[in-house]
Order: sequence, then structure tokens, then C-alpha cells
Amino acid sequence: MTSIAKFSLALIGALILTVAGGCATVDAPADRTVVDFKGRAVSQRDGNVRVSTSVLSAEESRELYGFPLAENGIQPVWIEVENGDELAYWLLSLGLDPNFFPASEVADLYARDGPGAAEIEQRFRQLAWRNPVPPGATVSGVVLTNLDEGVKLVQLDLVADGRMKTFALFNFIPGFRADFASKETRLADLYPADAIIDYATDDKLRTALEQLPCCVTNKSGSRDGDPLNLVIIGSVQDAFPALVRRGWRPTEQTWFGSVTKMMSSALFGERYRYAPVSPLYLYGRPQDLAMQKARDNIHQRNHLRLWRAPMLYRGKQVWVGQISRDIGSRLTIHSPYLTTHKIDPDVDEARSALTEDMAYSQNLSAIGLVGGVGAAPKSAPRGNLTTDPYYTDGLRVVLIFDVRPTSLADIDVLPWEGRQGGFVEQSVKRTAQ
Repeated sequence: MTSIAKFSLALIGALILTVAGGCATVDAPADRTVVDFKGRAVSQRDGNVRVSTSVLSAEESRELYGFPLAENGIQPVWIEVENGDELAYWLLSLGLDPNFFPASEVADLYARDGPGAAEIEQRFRQLAWRNPVPPGATVSGVVLTNLDEGVKLVQLDLVADGRMKTFALFNFIPGFRADFASKETRLADLYPADAIIDYATDDKLRTALEQLPCCVTNKSGSRDGDPLNLVIIGSVQDAFPALVRRGWRPTEQTWFGSVTKMMSSALFGERYRYAPVSPLYLYGRPQDLAMQKARDNIHQRNHLRLWRAPMLYRGKQVWVGQISRDIGSRLTIHSPYLTTHKIDPDVDEARSALTEDMAYSQNLSAIGLVGGVGAAPKSAPRGNLTTDPYYTDGLRVVLIFDVRPTSLADIDVLPWEGRQGGFVEQSVKRTAQ
């Protein structure tokens, strides 16, 4: 599995000096009344209640509050609730972020009893969310959460007397060079309508998935790499919020800023939750989407690549992918960056871990296993494009998502490979214990 991990310390030092020398001072905040984050708000309705949310970028939060909140790991989330019910609702801020910041705490961070302290406290108090939302009223305000980049899943729990409404809204955050954002328009036009097959039965879907290639390839398609051991069925409204809910984050584009952060993280052994991944190929193109779940430092992470397939399952999008676990870094001549992440050779373990992770997401509705990868025993492993060995039972997991929440006990296990006592049932049993 190739990826930009680190360069020589000399190059790191040179680039850090270059970046430091090029830093400019930040201008004074502009008129805070012109911030237009509401223009891209995402909305949902449940009966007579409609909610809207927008997650502010670092620049927007500074413009709105007059302080660099993002530098302290703080991110404002603007919320509006239109209550057409006959009951008053209370928003539970802990459901949005268990470690949210009270407005008074953040105001105190910047005021510190200095000049203008009263004005600062008033500003934060005016912008803060205030309960309740009375019947027939519309209330808006800001909850201060921990910083995310790229995307943020905003979960809103509204509680009334004997009633509760829950919303999950997927918000994109400006200012982040997400890898998928550079391909978003192209994804909609990947295939002509008559080239997309909608499979209406489980058996036909299984056959189609087993006929997929075994592995990713290099750009020319002349060499096989990591196994295509993952299929995700779902859309931006169900599958991807489930991943974000469980701590998976989008990868950043490969550009000067991300390369610099990669090198700095490698040098100081830090985490980089959005680190770029290098391209692997399927359908003659690099991955359409990549996500990762960071671990202790940049050398350790779980990450997956996905390609939109020319197929649907009962109207749902089908994504074919590859998942593995990075356990270190090493030098290699097989990467243009001369370094690569070393993968855990037991790629089935990463596949199993993702399945269990998604079972906790509340949106996983069904699990199955199909063939198509081809078995590679530990005694005779295959190699990926950077010669890392891997072994596998030759199966790929199929994860089907739905917008409606599904409990662990209600996840359907499809009657395919490994149905009796195999990987799928054991994963579900371990997760439920």
C-alpha cells in the first residue's frame, strides 16, 4: 500500500523553514454580519419539525467571533430548529458533541478580564444556542464543538415531553482540500445511464460481485496489488455518515500543504487524521474516494479506497473497495516518494474490524461475504504493488447501509459465503457481546 509518509530530515527542515518564512500576519476580522455560512445549510424534516445545520470553517468562525477558534480546536456549528409541533423541544448538546464547549468557557478564554471582556462575553452569549424551542417557534444558535476538517456528521437529538426526534446531517466544511471534492462532479458522470445495471435480487448481486477483478492494479493495469476485499452499498445519506460517525475521515488532496503536514507528522510522531493516500487503480482510474481512521501516529492507520461501480442494488449505489491496516513505514524503490506504509499482512483482520465497526454505526442493515479475491494462505502469500506480503481467505465483505437506524440484533446476515459459523456470524456475535 503506497502513501506519502516521510522524506529525509533535511528536506523536512528545509520545507518547514520555507513555510515559516512565508507566513503572513492575519488581518483584523471583517464585518462579522456578512458571514454567509447559512447559505449552504443542510436541512432535514421529521413531521412538523425541520432542522438546518451549517459547520463553520476556520475563517468563518474567526470572522463571526473575532477570534481564531480553530487554533484552539473549537468549531462552531450553527443550528436552526423550526418547531411546528404542539410541544416544546430541548436540544441535547451532548448528543452533538460529548465534549462540547460552553459559550461561557470559550468567552472566558479570550476575555480574561481584559479590555472589552464584557463585550466579548455578550457576543458569545448572543450567538449561543438557547433552549427550549417553543411550539410554533423557530430558534437558531451556535454550539461550540471540537474541530473537524472536510466533513462533520451533525447529530441532533430533540427531546419533548414523551417524544424524541433524532436527525443526522452530513455537512461539508469549506477550506479543506478533500480528495473526493476534486472528483465530486466527475463521479456524477462516470457512466452513461444505460451502462448501469440495477440488481434486484441477492443472487444476481452476488454473481456480479464475484465477477469483479481480484485486486487493484498499477496505472497501466499490468500488475495486481492489494485485494478488492470490500463492497459498500449505500449513498452519501447513509453509508458515508455511518463511516464518519465511527471516526473515519476523508483524505486530503496531495498538495504542498498536505505534504508538509505529512512530513511534520512523520518527524514528530504525530497523528494526521486526513493524510493523503497514493493512487491505486480500478476501472482504469484512481480511487474515487478514500477514508482513514487514524491511530497513534501517522505510521499507523486503517484506511480504505473506494470506486463507484457501474451497478446498483435495488436503487442503491455500489462501491467496490480495498481496506488494510498500516502498521509502520519503510523505504522502497516502488514508490515515487521512496517511502511506503507497511501493511498488516492479515488483510482479513482489517476487513473484519471494519465490519464490526460499522455494526456500531447504527446504519448497517445487512452483511454478506462473496468470493472473487482468491485465497492466498499464510504459507504462500501474495504481494501488493510495493511488495508487502498479504494473506487472505479470498472473500470480500459486502456491507449494506440504510438511512433508518438498525440495532445490532437486527442486522441481516445474507446467506452467502461463510454463513454458518463463519466470519460474518462471528463478527456480529463478537460485536453484540
